[in-house]
Order: sequence, then structure tokens, then C-alpha cells
Amino acid sequence: MDIRNIADHIFKSQPFSQFLDANLKVISANEVEIDIVLGEQHRQQHGFAHGGVLSYLADNSITFAGGIALMGDALTSEFKINYVKPAQGERLIAKAIAKSVGKKQAVCVAEIYCIHQDREYLCAIAQGTVIKI
Repeated sequence: MDIRNIADHIFKSQPFSQFLDANLKVISANEVEIDIVLGEQHRQQHGFAHGGVLSYLADNSITFAGGIALMGDALTSEFKINYVKPAQGERLIAKAIAKSVGKKQAVCVAEIYCIHQDREYLCAIAQGTVIKI
């Protein structure tokens, strides 16, 4: 099985990803992209995407990027997120890469973008450590 098929299988086996209607858009040795088409169920009281949805995208994209870099099953051991701009629009996209890879852990970075009226803008940045299990 190639990397795309393995990643698709893992992603489809995640009930929470399915619950959020998330999509694994790009998977390669260097990059991961996960997106969500924003519905009312993804928003908070002001109409912005809920921080928990952005955190999910950061966590899951970081874990996939780390798992690929470590060439194995992986878990996030920690991550930090900075919300830099309220996310309002039609879609969120998380783009993650591994920045440093060792034998048992990888440090990864994710940028979460919001698409609003065909414009893409940065709404959050996250960094996390992923461990091979």
C-alpha cells in the first residue's frame, strides 16, 4: 500500500474527522492538507469558526505530517496554537509539514487558513511534537 492509501485508510477510520466532515486533501512526503467546509455547526456565537475546529485541524494535520516523517503510526504528544485572526468564511485549510525529525519524534508546524470570498488568509499557526508509537 502506498502512503496515500494508508493515510486515507487511517483518516477514514477517525470517527471525529468524519463527524466534522473533514477531508484529507493533500498527502505527500513533505506536506499534509486537511480541510473543512464550514457549516453552522462549526461556528461559535459570533459566527466565526470555533477555536476547537481550528485546534482539531492543527492537531490532526500535525500528527499526519509527523507520522509520515517518522514512517509509522504516531500520536501528538503536545501542541501549541496561536489564533491570529478570527476565521470566517466558507472553508478552513490546514497545511502541515515536519520541520525536525528524529528517530522517535518529529516537530511539526501547521498553518490554518480560512477561505472567504475566494481569498485565503492565515487565521492560526500551531507547532507540535509527534511521537512514533
